[in-house]
Amino acid sequence: MPAENGQSSLYISDLDGTLLRDDAAMSDYTRRAITRHLDAGVSFTIASARSINSLRALVGDVPFRLPVIEINGAFITDYHTGRHLVVNRIQHETARAVFDSIRAYALWPFVSTFDGAADCLYFQEIVNPAMQWYCDDREAILDRRLRRLPDITRAFAENVISMTVMGRHEDVRHLAAHLAERFPGLLENFFFENPYAPGCWWLTIHDRTACKSIAVRELAALAGFQMHQVTVFGDNLNDVKMFKAAGRAIAVANATDEIKSHAHRVIGPSSDDSVARFILEESSLPL
Repeated sequence: MPAENGQSSLYISDLDGTLLRDDAAMSDYTRRAITRHLDAGVSFTIASARSINSLRALVGDVPFRLPVIEINGAFITDYHTGRHLVVNRIQHETARAVFDSIRAYALWPFVSTFDGAADCLYFQEIVNPAMQWYCDDREAILDRRLRRLPDITRAFAENVISMTVMGRHEDVRHLAAHLAERFPGLLENFFFENPYAPGCWWLTIHDRTACKSIAVRELAALAGFQMHQVTVFGDNLNDVKMFKAAGRAIAVANATDEIKSHAHRVIGPSSDDSVARFILEESSLPL
């Protein structure tokens, strides 16, 4: 069944490790190719663990027509205005209980919130190099969300969108296991090593509804596509459910073995602009 807009495919790509190079930058080739896709009417957007602020800093003025998926599905957002079309928050009581568990492991989170008008990214203490790296990274792109609170529990008066805990492998791993046991079926969490800062381990904590697979379904319906018309691209753990949901799943060569096991096809690495080249070939567009 064709989409209402006349396009036969909707392409949705992960960002880090998939559309971006190893240095977290978008190549000039990929930028030109995506712009060419969009100008020609190809339906393309991104689904990322990053926030809209970070997306804009990396992607710039690419003319997206469709909304983007940010923070692993916590938001579906208009790229140009920053207006959230879908908000998936952590339930208040659950968020407070998760915070208590984090503190019981002597760790501190960054807390992402939405107060109904603006996004905020709060922290109280910076207690390890991984957290300092993240703070420096946010400040480098002038992320206006970032702010320090003397009492971070004040952040829980707003809609808590996600929490991110950073530190040593063992410390964060034990917390991840504890949360999985204490909150079964309530959270969508990802434990991974920061690809841009080896040795820095992250745990991102979201509501169970903040999942790329759910967001992809919602976005496809919004754009007039059925799921068998959706092609997704990815490389890592947070893309698994999206791969299972889509009609076609494409892994880049640098993807994890687990992601490749769920892929219909494996293409070249992200460093070779492989996603952009794949779509150009399918759409028969010159660059």
